[in-house]
Amino acid sequence: MHTLLIIDPQNDFCDQRGTLYVPGASDDMQRLAGFIRSARSQLDEVVITLDSHPTVAIERPTFWKRGDGKPVAPFTQITHAQVAAGEHVPIDSSLRPQALAYLQALESQGRYKLMVWPVHCVIGAWGHNIPGAVLDAVAEWECQVQRGAFKVLKGQNPLTEQYSAVRAEVPSEEDPRTQTNHQLIEKCRPSGSLFVAGEAASHCVAATLEHLFEEFSAQEISRVVLLKDCMSPVSSFESHAQAFYDQVLARGARTLTSTQALTEISRN
Repeated sequence: MHTLLIIDPQNDFCDQRGTLYVPGASDDMQRLAGFIRSARSQLDEVVITLDSHPTVAIERPTFWKRGDGKPVAPFTQITHAQVAAGEHVPIDSSLRPQALAYLQALESQGRYKLMVWPVHCVIGAWGHNIPGAVLDAVAEWECQVQRGAFKVLKGQNPLTEQYSAVRAEVPSEEDPRTQTNHQLIEKCRPSGSLFVAGEAASHCVAATLEHLFEEFSAQEISRVVLLKDCMSPVSSFESHAQAFYDQVLARGARTLTSTQALTEISRN
């Protein structure tokens, strides 16, 4: 039996009306829904991660203003040096020390610099919801197995980013939601294949797999299959997605289309 991990299948990423639409994601979700329906008798677990934010958070324009008081536009990169120099400042000035400490910790890891994204996936809003096609297909699987899919909310702490569903970029000692999610790791640990889909390949899919691979053995990594036609990169980040695919293949995992994966499942 196999596991399906769906990373952030949400309207704000997957619907053209979404605030952070990923080009191609709508078609990705249609193919994913078809895969779930065709493979559901072979799926032992369905794991779904959900980007889950307040309206105001450190990676949003609602948190920042420029030093001259003007708004900060989405897709602006903000560095520790810029905040230290007063080029960008939190709207709530009392949060400046925390913002500086966060940016310093983030940049010291060498993984990311802070990107200001459009407000997206606010808990309770339409954009946070799962697209209907995938939601219906998962519901059919739930009815078949008589239990729910395992859902994980990520990104609820407003003072740290969380691309990965495993843990935040800079975990907080005071907030367990930002720390390593061991239950998720065990749910995803493959006995058969771990099929992976979702958005976006350049960011949250890549970050989640990077952290999962830190926990998996080489044999477990070899059971990971990316459904490459069920994920797409954020626009202008195509090279990031390609680097992710190359890394996955180098570690011993595979990429297949959903059709190829279904063929493989049927043979087994």
